[in-house]
Amino acid sequence: MKPIPPRPRKSAKSANDKAVKKLADLFRSLADENRLQIIRLLMAKGKMHVTRICEEIGESQPAVSHHLTLLRHANLVAYERDGKFNHYYIASDGVQELFEHFFPTAAKSQQTVGFGDLEVTFRVR
Repeated sequence: MKPIPPRPRKSAKSANDKAVKKLADLFRSLADENRLQIIRLLMAKGKMHVTRICEEIGESQPAVSHHLTLLRHANLVAYERDGKFNHYYIASDGVQELFEHFFPTAAKSQQTVGFGDLEVTFRVR
């Protein structure tokens, strides 16, 4: 009878395991209709403050702020403060990382992905 080899320690996560967890967190952030609407809206209109986003998608300010926080933690949106307003916009670094991971053979100067009627184009500058 062969001896059973010891199991690897769970605390020692490889870089690949961390990348998979990060991607899972990212997709969890996108797995909500309201968050996808916010992303679509910011892509179409550029910088917007929370009140305007609330009006556009028909959600309350606390709900939209919660969704924006989750998207910010996923590095998909960022914001600039202007007085009492936070103006949110698509965070190009997070989107670039997403494109590079899933579409590594795409042209580096411009990458486009279509989702039905929505087409997302990302340009590297």
